[in-house]
Amino acid sequence: MEASVAAALAAVDGGADIVDLGAESTRPGAEAASAEEEQGRLLPVLEALLKERPGAVVSVDTYHAATALAAAKAGAEIVNDVSGLLWDEEMAAAVASSGCGLVLMHTRGRSNEWKTQPALEPRGVVVPVVMGGLRKQLAVALNAGVPREKIVVDPGFGFGKLGLENFVLLAGMGELQKLGYPVLAGVSRKGFLGEAVREVQGRDMPVGEARLIATVAGNVAAVLQGAHVLRVHDVQAAQEAGAVADAVLKSGE
Repeated sequence: MEASVAAALAAVDGGADIVDLGAESTRPGAEAASAEEEQGRLLPVLEALLKERPGAVVSVDTYHAATALAAAKAGAEIVNDVSGLLWDEEMAAAVASSGCGLVLMHTRGRSNEWKTQPALEPRGVVVPVVMGGLRKQLAVALNAGVPREKIVVDPGFGFGKLGLENFVLLAGMGELQKLGYPVLAGVSRKGFLGEAVREVQGRDMPVGEARLIATVAGNVAAVLQGAHVLRVHDVQAAQEAGAVADAVLKSGE
């Protein structure tokens, strides 16, 4: 717990606008946690963080409605549901009743299915699939009473998309603007970035180091394609990437 709280405090003090806390890995093949296990890991960190930094804006990465409600009661302001309201039928109502904002992510299948599910034909298919899925789940959120102005959409890089499919999605992310919602991009340290740079690195490195520069490049590309929010591991590097991308965009206006 101490390490998690320290990391969260470092993110706040390093300039992160929002701290996203999660207690279950969503890596391919990761073991699922129950809502009770998740809360046992997450809530003490959330409470400790807000005790030290009462003004911090906290997002909770969960697909369990019970965890979302408990976290909101403890002071979280945003629910980041990587399932896009698909894995817990009570989640939409829970977010609406909590008053929290919602990050609605597009997910294709569950993590234990990603390695074996059929690939998408990248060009001409990936972006429409993501758009269609997001439209469907946005309707679920709105019908449950989540205010439109409290919703951000996330195309879900790596969540049921393989290799090239992610780059096609990144290149076509500007299409998401047609949905009419702010867009969050989470490309930080993703495997598809690591695959793209592996041949030019020439040596084995820890994941954080191996994918740092690729992540910076990915974040610049995401902002240039219309991302409003970046979900990151390395706050300073992301701030610099965003500053460069913003400067490019302003220069082209």
